[in-house]
Amino acid sequence: MPAKSGERKDQILRVLAQMLEEPRPVKITTAALAIKLDVSEAALYRHFASKAQMFEGLIEFIEATLFSLINRLTAEEKSPIRQIDGILSLLLGFAQKNPGMTRVLTGDALINENDRLQLRINQLHDRLEATLKQALRFAVSEGEIAGNADISAQANLLICYVAGRWHQFSKSGFKRDPMEYWEVQRRELLSNIVARM
Repeated sequence: MPAKSGERKDQILRVLAQMLEEPRPVKITTAALAIKLDVSEAALYRHFASKAQMFEGLIEFIEATLFSLINRLTAEEKSPIRQIDGILSLLLGFAQKNPGMTRVLTGDALINENDRLQLRINQLHDRLEATLKQALRFAVSEGEIAGNADISAQANLLICYVAGRWHQFSKSGFKRDPMEYWEVQRRELLSNIVARM
């Protein structure tokens, strides 16, 4: 029995993500993807109009997953500092569990692809930074962070830290664990902004 359209799309995206998990990055072609799926290239184009659209599907999956987890975390955790800590841990943990997706998050997988894909990733990074900024503002309002803290600069520092860890993980062929040193580094990152815990 042939797979339903939605199931086949998900399967194509899963295999694409698996191909991105190779320690040595390779250029992903629709021909190579079709071979991995044991289908013709034409079959791929019945589900996606282009390879760029396949990468957009991965970006949408990443975005939906991250913000679903962040929303759940912020709904359950009342302390803004613990929310920030949790968001950072979540972003690093997502990369650790999804190395292929990390190549998308860093833009490594998007080199020589449609420029709009990198713009989408940049927007995702901006949205994550805005989420951290919102949590930092909440921390100021709750008295967990000094009122004179530069919220924009702190949010930028935090997202730069995460992006740097993602980049190191991707560039090392997934040998440098994004959670490496996290227990020590989290204290350093947060101690600079915490008025009281």
